[in-house]
Amino acid sequence: MFGTYFYHEKTRKAVALFGRLFNNIYVLRQNASGAVISTIKLPLAYAPKEKYIERIRQNPDLATDENVAIKLPRASFEISGITYDTTRQLTKLSNFSQPGSAVTKRTKMYSPVPYTIQFTFNVYAKSHDDALQVVEQILPTFNPQYTVSIKPFAEKYPEFVEDIPIIITGVDFTDDYDGALASRRTIIYTLTFEMKVSYYGPLEAESAIIREVNADLFFKEYGLQDSDIQVSRLSVVPDPIGVSADSDYGFNTSITPVI
Repeated sequence: MFGTYFYHEKTRKAVALFGRLFNNIYVLRQNASGAVISTIKLPLAYAPKEKYIERIRQNPDLATDENVAIKLPRASFEISGITYDTTRQLTKLSNFSQPGSAVTKRTKMYSPVPYTIQFTFNVYAKSHDDALQVVEQILPTFNPQYTVSIKPFAEKYPEFVEDIPIIITGVDFTDDYDGALASRRTIIYTLTFEMKVSYYGPLEAESAIIREVNADLFFKEYGLQDSDIQVSRLSVVPDPIGVSADSDYGFNTSITPVI
């Protein structure tokens, strides 16, 4: 529809990045004397909250070994919304340049479009102590923002680095202790986050770098007519002439009389 096909996997990478922040959380169980009797690595999955609640509330059938009760604690997360972020929008014609296959070439990409991805992170536990262990390992990291640096085009431009802020926006919990006596108790802590991401368009094809600028000077008394008399030409070139865009260089300016 819009011409050139491109796919940078930004949403997919955002989900993987968010999940990776929480994939090494542990819950310790202790006895009355304070000795650790078990260590549980918190299972984490991308799934809707309702799916886990329904699965937790199912009664296991021990006779047929079906619907085995889900083990707690565990956690899940999901995308709850994607909204346009007007506060981070840059000029649409701005672009980022990258070196090309030769010193006289470059590739460029235009300013990205800023969006905010909302994530919901849920912690399911049978006791408040298990849930609070998980929450307390998360909250100090966000103050209220935690910034992660990624390489969105690592295969083609490994030197290009992008900072992605992740902001915690709320903490809430529910406890279904009002249910039937025989029902299973489930404590759910819900943490909401916002991730500031940028969506890039297609990478432009290689183009030549401007290596010389010429300006023709005329007598102003003659106005802007075709009969204007050219006096001289102003030329600006890099010094040295074969320098690359990433090198340290200066400019040579010359004025050549025409008449």
